[in-house]
Amino acid sequence: MSILPLFLLLSLIPSSAFSLSYPFNYSLHIDCGGLLNTTDAFHTTWLSDRFYSGGATSVVSEPLRFLHQQEKTLRHFPISSGKKNCYSIPTPTAGGRYFLRTFTVYDNFDGKSHSPSFDVSVEGTLVFSWRSPWPESVSRSGAYSDLFFYHNKTVVDLCFYSIATDSPVIGSLELTQIDNKAYDFESAKNSSNYILVNYGRFSSGSDQWGPGFSNDTDFFGRSWQSDAEFRLESVSIANGTAVMAEGNGGGVLEYELTVDAKLDYLLWFHFAEIDVNVTMAGQRVFDVMVNGENVNRIDVYNKVGGFAAYDWSYVVKNLSSTTLNVRLDSVVGSPIICGLENYAIVPVDLKTIPDQVTAMQSLKASLRVPDRMGWNGDPCAPSTWDAWEGVTCHPTKDGSALVISQIQGLKGYISDQIGLLTNLVSLNLSSNSLGGNIPSGLGQHSLVKLDLSNNKFTGYIPDSLTSSSLQLVLLNDNLLEGQVPEELYSIGVHGGAIDLTSNKGLCGVPSLPNCPLFWGKHGLSTGGKVAIGLSCLVIISALGLGLYYCFVWRRLGLYYCFVWRRRNDYDFGLPHEMMSLASKRNRYQRQKSLMALEMESQHAKGFIPTYNVS
Repeated sequence: MSILPLFLLLSLIPSSAFSLSYPFNYSLHIDCGGLLNTTDAFHTTWLSDRFYSGGATSVVSEPLRFLHQQEKTLRHFPISSGKKNCYSIPTPTAGGRYFLRTFTVYDNFDGKSHSPSFDVSVEGTLVFSWRSPWPESVSRSGAYSDLFFYHNKTVVDLCFYSIATDSPVIGSLELTQIDNKAYDFESAKNSSNYILVNYGRFSSGSDQWGPGFSNDTDFFGRSWQSDAEFRLESVSIANGTAVMAEGNGGGVLEYELTVDAKLDYLLWFHFAEIDVNVTMAGQRVFDVMVNGENVNRIDVYNKVGGFAAYDWSYVVKNLSSTTLNVRLDSVVGSPIICGLENYAIVPVDLKTIPDQVTAMQSLKASLRVPDRMGWNGDPCAPSTWDAWEGVTCHPTKDGSALVISQIQGLKGYISDQIGLLTNLVSLNLSSNSLGGNIPSGLGQHSLVKLDLSNNKFTGYIPDSLTSSSLQLVLLNDNLLEGQVPEELYSIGVHGGAIDLTSNKGLCGVPSLPNCPLFWGKHGLSTGGKVAIGLSCLVIISALGLGLYYCFVWRRLGLYYCFVWRRRNDYDFGLPHEMMSLASKRNRYQRQKSLMALEMESQHAKGFIPTYNVS
């Protein structure tokens, strides 16, 4: 889809024609450092600062120098926030092509009179490099930068990388979804494998730049510079409503663009023929020369026609210099151009698949990794930065190999999401205060070295650690229990190293105690559970049978069951004859006691009765 760049052509189209429709109606504008939502003079809504991983807010030192509110505030990322910080910006769908525009300004907000050096990446690909000292005009007034990219997630990561102790800064950012075919160009690879970074965009014949500085603005938010800054030998002509540049006396239009060497560039030309007077009418044919090479012949009259636009692109490959020369040589009539865009074609850097990025973010949260370690964005991209403290990524023929080195001061647990890290080859979390179980998915893919020693892990050793890839396993000084899988112990037998000592209850392999009867890898074995279940069933059956017979025999009068009570508090059922004898003996004892009392009374009165014995 061709996007018309000219302020003039946009002004000729009714504003109602710009109502975007689904799925290209998503646009987000963030005032970095701003505390409130605002609306500017062009009815653009700017959201308050959000979606960032860290940093602090500030205001430029001279706010009155800036026309728009979103240019007066900024977010900066001191080293205490880590050497990598990101804006994670949501998008409506997973997959699509987007236009990203940033505004960056220093304006001595920190009073140090030292503009910072830092890098910026989009989706893990390095796109901007800010180096101190900035040009005075840029440092004080700021600069807009933009690019086009494709992404396949529901979140776009815009990340900033600190150099030394410098604090990266960002004033505002804008994200707009565009047609996937916008700025399409012929390439051996799909355009989704590239990011188009703006290295210059000018509107011919105008001395203004935009958007936002005149009524003839770029609806898509692109900034256009005046071609006077790039033009070498030409005459600027602006008659009536026409804005364009025409070669001097039917001769030559020549532009010089500053670029970086060793990159390919996409040149996007915009032509239009608008008959505003007789001198500009008629046939125009001219050759397009790029760095001295004739790359195309343009016939404006036949290809364009009145009040129409014509776009054409050209890819400059293997550029070895820092200057890109574009020259329009007349063949018939005067050469004419309305605008020119130049984009660096930046290959997408090696990056981690979305699921693994999600897994690393979950791991950061579960391990309680401090913010200063900068675990933000993609751990493997850009490849030129090693921005995750304690984490490195090594390119391999199949992608990347992730290494998590020893990190101190962790007090959380290992997230189950770690099983998604299919490229994790080494994990060292030793000598921390980590607890919980070892996740069941750990080690099932590419893991070669594992050191979780000197922690507080509990539970059992998961079967996933029996992977044939493991060569080092250190689980000593934890609280693990259960039978050790023989496949895991065989690592030491086959030349690897394993240490399982000083755990709560590991057993079943040499150097460790024997496991109790019916003990398995995960505690009580299946056989043990079955045996206990059968034993309980037998006991319950025996008790039930005993109670049944007790009840039957008692009904028949053949057996008297007894009920257990407190100690020394028994209640046996006694025979009837024994109860009768006890009653007679009790009556005899009472009569004997009464006779003894009567004799004592008579003796006290001096009367001793005599008894006849017959």
